[in-house]
Amino acid sequence: MADKLIVVESPAKANTIKKFLGGNTKVIASMGHIRDLPKSKLGIDVEHDFEPEYINIRGKGDLIKTLKKEALSCKTVYLATDPDREGEAIAWHLACILGVDKKKITRVTFNEITKTAVQKAMKEPRDIDINLVDAQQARRVLDRIVGYKISPVLWKKVKRGLSAGRVQSVAVKLIVDREEEIEKFIPEEYWNIYVNLLDEKSKKDFVAHFTGREGKKIELHSKEDVDNILKEIKNAKYIVTDVKKGEKKRTPAPPFTTSTMQQEASRKINFTLKKTMSVAQGLYEGVKLPQGLTGLITYMRTDSTRISDEARAVAKEVICKNYGEKYYENRFYRTSKDAQDAHEAIRPAHIEISPDEIKEYLTSDQYKLYKLIYNRFLASQMSPAIYDTVNVSINANKYDFKASGQNLKFKGFMTLYVEGTDSKESEEQEMLPELSENQEVKLIKVDPKQSFTEPPSRYTEASLVKALEEKGIGRPSTYSPTISTILDRYYVKKEQKQLVPTDLGKVVNKLLVENFSDIVNEEFTANIETNFDKVAEGKEEWKKVIKDFYKPFIKEVEKVEKDLEHVELQDEVSDVVCDKCGRMMVYKYGRYGKFLACPGFPECKNAKPIIETIDVPCPVCGKTVIVKKTKRGRNFYVCEDNPEKCNYISWNKPKIGEKWTPEENEKVEKKKTTRKRTKRNKKQKESKK
Repeated sequence: MADKLIVVESPAKANTIKKFLGGNTKVIASMGHIRDLPKSKLGIDVEHDFEPEYINIRGKGDLIKTLKKEALSCKTVYLATDPDREGEAIAWHLACILGVDKKKITRVTFNEITKTAVQKAMKEPRDIDINLVDAQQARRVLDRIVGYKISPVLWKKVKRGLSAGRVQSVAVKLIVDREEEIEKFIPEEYWNIYVNLLDEKSKKDFVAHFTGREGKKIELHSKEDVDNILKEIKNAKYIVTDVKKGEKKRTPAPPFTTSTMQQEASRKINFTLKKTMSVAQGLYEGVKLPQGLTGLITYMRTDSTRISDEARAVAKEVICKNYGEKYYENRFYRTSKDAQDAHEAIRPAHIEISPDEIKEYLTSDQYKLYKLIYNRFLASQMSPAIYDTVNVSINANKYDFKASGQNLKFKGFMTLYVEGTDSKESEEQEMLPELSENQEVKLIKVDPKQSFTEPPSRYTEASLVKALEEKGIGRPSTYSPTISTILDRYYVKKEQKQLVPTDLGKVVNKLLVENFSDIVNEEFTANIETNFDKVAEGKEEWKKVIKDFYKPFIKEVEKVEKDLEHVELQDEVSDVVCDKCGRMMVYKYGRYGKFLACPGFPECKNAKPIIETIDVPCPVCGKTVIVKKTKRGRNFYVCEDNPEKCNYISWNKPKIGEKWTPEENEKVEKKKTTRKRTKRNKKQKESKK
């Protein structure tokens, strides 16, 4: 009989914690949620104070029996699910179903899975925080009501299979609105005049740009404006009128929050949000190192930039040892006023373990993300970079030109890490020659340049997360599933890294905005999040939040269902002729993506996959290379003659002139075979049960 039973969410986390708690302790994984609202119905008793009707999740019966049996046979049950609202709710559901005395159950949380943190948490158990549970229930219930009441209206008036959601619909709206901005955008002409000048003393040339006349700014909107100025300065002398020298400091970015980690992983290592969170979860739960399973980062769902004093002290030691004392600066970062600030920022759990020390024990993805988190954290505690700057004003026949330059004299944190940016413009500038006031500089050439204003950029996953966070829509745990949902529903598609609304997304968005403007609304969604925060703080009763929302909402749903006319959603017609009945096939969306189908269904059931090719020939035989997808959505590349005449198959997109080896084939085939075997074994286990 075990003295202690610890219930966590995942097996990886369970294995890591077991290592730290010897003796008579048992650790079992709940595999996430064990109870939820039923999928087949609303599952909320709106007539009786919005009481949720929770049921055990299908397939978890045996696990629940095991948990109950172990709970009965031990002295104390420690519920150690994740340290956020969802983890608190899972702990509460576990407490409800275990069937043991509530006095026997206690709650512990680990912000990082290290020996010190785990042992400390076990000495500081607490009760389940019912306010956090209620905040999660409020979100779950409200989102269920929105989805299960609006979606049937879409089925009835547009087509079956469509869905709406409080956060996902606002995310789609942002993407559609941005697309409309781009489509309506009218470019405006503007000009710049650049002059290439030479300092004859140093024989160094530099570039200055036109700013105006006699201290007044002038904007150039036509070639005529430019030509008039060019005439005035044709034979002018270029005289330096002012030289300002200074020093500029650039401070490091704070350690990662969930959203900044997702954005930076997208920019720097090309990870999707989903991949970032999956890899981060593995790093948090534990990786097999020579010393055993080790959690490498702190909890990855956080909106705080706060770090502990212990972490700060170790960071100082590492920085001073590896770079020198002048590179260290004790920094504190202000957390946003809207942040929950429940956990520290995302940082290495063992700062003394550098990414390169353990590279051979990590997967490629784990190494890339751990290195990003590690370097970002250390850099956040380093000295600023220091630049020498110079700004020069130049006059040519009363017309003003300016030139600026900078020179990096101390790299500081930039020795280790520089934050990525979505801007295309470079911040780097060359230093200007040593110039003095009243000095004449020689004109080498005048370079007038015509430009046009550009439309706003489409959202990427990273920039959409940034926009959602700035507008207060959703919370750290919701960004990734929200974007995954709108992609899976084909309301949005990815073109390269940009998010583009589909025709389906535009139609659904238009219908929702016109008929549910109070719901598909940035301000409403942000205010609801604030209400959830109040519930978590014990300042608001969760059922009151639902009640205040429900009455006006359900009236609106009933009105729309009654008044809205049927919307005909036309399928996009392809240029492929159905080889069975001669109709032009149309594009449809299924579980695994876009495909061709005959519009004559059900009379004609012909359907075909869409064959995507690339413009690089097969490296083996020179024929066309086809792009295929695994069931998990990963691309791989095969020759059109594979497997009959050519054995080319690879995970990597071929490049012209690049050699290919049969080992690539073996890697793909091995993975496919392994997945098939895993699937077969799973089916055999289920049949035995």
